[in-house]
Amino acid sequence: MQNHITIRTRYQIKRIGVYFQYMYMQQHWGGAEHFINMPFWIPAVLAALVPVILLFILWTLVWKGLALWHAARRGEQWWFMILLVINTLGILEIIYLFFVAKLHFHDLFSKNSTAHNHEHHHDHGHEHHSH
Repeated sequence: MQNHITIRTRYQIKRIGVYFQYMYMQQHWGGAEHFINMPFWIPAVLAALVPVILLFILWTLVWKGLALWHAARRGEQWWFMILLVINTLGILEIIYLFFVAKLHFHDLFSKNSTAHNHEHHHDHGHEHHSH
């Protein structure tokens, strides 16, 4: 008996939810007519954009991940925060990696190159001469 009440209660809650969704659509979008009368090419364009959007997301994540990793390893907290918050489809990340951190493409996936370049950058101009 308990199980029957639970199933019936769930069904009623679901019906109420569907009703409120229908009322929301009627109130804010003028009902489902907008979707039914949609031009035939819009779903095709939206479907074609999905792979492009996924490609942009993957592109951005790769560059953002590399830039954040190198900024953290170099101890550059401000760059880390800026790169974390601002999204530019990888443009800012590429500028940081190649022009600010002065890395080469082969340095991007190397664990040792970032620390070496950072130390080299600070020691530049301080040559030690032996007497």
